[in-house]
Amino acid sequence: MKLSKKNKLFMLLIIFLVILLIGLCYILFIVYNNFKAQNDYNKIKDTAVSEKETDSETQPITGHKEFADNPVDFESLEEINEEIYAWIYVPGTNVDYPIVQSATSDFFYLDHDVYKNYLFAGSIYTEACNLRNFTDRNTVLYGHNMADGSMFATLHRFEDEDFFNKNKYIYVYLPGKKLTYKIVSAYNYDNRHIMNSFNFADDKVFEEYINFVMNPHSSISNVNKDVKLDLNSKLITLSTCLNSNDEGRYLVQGVLINNEQTN
Repeated sequence: MKLSKKNKLFMLLIIFLVILLIGLCYILFIVYNNFKAQNDYNKIKDTAVSEKETDSETQPITGHKEFADNPVDFESLEEINEEIYAWIYVPGTNVDYPIVQSATSDFFYLDHDVYKNYLFAGSIYTEACNLRNFTDRNTVLYGHNMADGSMFATLHRFEDEDFFNKNKYIYVYLPGKKLTYKIVSAYNYDNRHIMNSFNFADDKVFEEYINFVMNPHSSISNVNKDVKLDLNSKLITLSTCLNSNDEGRYLVQGVLINNEQTN
């Protein structure tokens, strides 16, 4: 039996409404999911992280105390998830999160929170190719570029030259340690997997890489030319998606300038 033109239009309208409803439900799920996750992260910060001491140009990095203060209660974090092993804080941005590393899959925290529940926004994480004590020549941290400004989205503020010049440090806290990194460059990069693409154990490869870090071939880049890198440098790389639809990554990179014992 053939459908009339009126009935065909009615069926198309029903199909369109069903698709629209499914799309709206998915969007609402993502929004709720991310809202809940941000609340959970805020609760973690309230219970496990106290006020942080940061350094400035007027306060020497070495400070005046025998031991630096560690604002992170890692015992509380371990009760939440034994795979939380560090905390990252980048002043001037929303980056103030625990760092995780999965023992089973490098992709797990791409879409899971620190409670190991599914979360579209994922977590801030490193892969198994990096040691958890940040002693590698380059430690790469991954985070999504979320539309709500969470995870690593606000790293894109470093695209602005004034912001880049005013915000100079990255802080990583470990049990008993505070690592201070000075930001050396921020730029658009391609989609290569850094740790799989470069043999950093090779001095020549690492030397070529740090020369690139200080001279990135990108139209969107800021570099602190006052910083000097050498074969003893320990880099940290914060990696997130570009704001455009182009394939590639946006990187903010720093070099370790202070490794302090903490209370």
